[in-house]
Amino acid sequence: MAKVLSMILAGGEGSRLYPLTQSRTKPSVPFGGSYRLVDFALNNFVNSDLLRIYVLTQFKSQSLNQHLRKAWELNNITDTFIDAIPAQMRKGKHWYSGTADAIYQNLQFIESDEAELVCIFGSDHIYKMDIRQKIAYHQEKEAVLTVSAIRLPKEQAYHFGIIEVDAEGRMIGFDEKPAVEDAKTIPGDPDHVLASMGNYVFDSKALQAELIRDAAVEDSIHDFGKDIIPHLYPQGKVFVYDFTTNTIPGEDHNAYWRDVGTIESYWEANMDLIQSTPAMSLYNRKWPMHTYYPALPPANFRNGETSVCHIRKCLISDGCLITGALIKKSVLGFKCIVGNDTEIHESVLLGESTIGRNCTIHKTIVDKDVHIADNVQIGVNLEEDKRRFTVSEEGIVVIPKGARIGF
Repeated sequence: MAKVLSMILAGGEGSRLYPLTQSRTKPSVPFGGSYRLVDFALNNFVNSDLLRIYVLTQFKSQSLNQHLRKAWELNNITDTFIDAIPAQMRKGKHWYSGTADAIYQNLQFIESDEAELVCIFGSDHIYKMDIRQKIAYHQEKEAVLTVSAIRLPKEQAYHFGIIEVDAEGRMIGFDEKPAVEDAKTIPGDPDHVLASMGNYVFDSKALQAELIRDAAVEDSIHDFGKDIIPHLYPQGKVFVYDFTTNTIPGEDHNAYWRDVGTIESYWEANMDLIQSTPAMSLYNRKWPMHTYYPALPPANFRNGETSVCHIRKCLISDGCLITGALIKKSVLGFKCIVGNDTEIHESVLLGESTIGRNCTIHKTIVDKDVHIADNVQIGVNLEEDKRRFTVSEEGIVVIPKGARIGF
């Protein structure tokens, strides 16, 4: 396989995930009890034996940098690295103005490298991909750029770049985030579109030339979806990789992919993990899911003074202490304490929080370091919750980091 350099875009502000992004960058948001969003992109590269990775950071990156340092140190193996690169304004005194500009401002890392191919991936999607299979497809097609794509319902089209493709897999049309009524559907399937997954394999020399060209265009917003792909695909060398063909060792084929850009999609992706047959497994030893695990005791479940502890269809992380509580269809991060007679249902606790006695927590996302007193109800009366907390249009309550409730 050709020599590959990988770059992960991890500078996202994540405004649609507020208040989870109030004090951290989007890729650093905890997910699935034990992970951060960025871990899924990193695991895809590491499990694909692609160990030359730059992680480009920007907004509120302190917690992300700490996580990368603790979880993803490669210990000086020759010509392998996972390095966080903060925005350095090498091309001018401005932050990254778009995804392409983020790569352009770090062009020196590509120019000085001997890689033939450059992988550019986002860091806020939940999925597994053996990237080597995509690279093999890219080389087989002798492509300048290969874009991963997945079939999605038409009503989601306005969130994504929508692709048209010919019988050979060549891109013949692309529209970035069109209105739903304008989105081109898959031929023969009027209810679905072919959507870009926002990850790319580029020929290195072609990428460098395209970034330099785009940087000189005054009215460009320097974005891969808005500017780079629309300029390249009419030249006939942009191909589309069908994500459903990607296989993971030790797993049945399922092609699970989630963009967790909103509170609703973030909550739904957590709920996906606790289904009787999860759409994406965290337990495949042939595709281990690495992250940082603090030194904590195992989770402890014990009966309370007046009630029995019941845990049903949950993910409970290390360091949790559950006493006489009923917890159903929920995800608890590290070091959560839950008191006697409390009920938690369809909720996500990011970790290091304490829930008192006789509380009810329903369809709620609780950020870190939250303390909730006894006899508090959240997610029961949404009109009351809206006066105190962020509540999504779909009725998901979000408790911000460090909140003190009921004291």
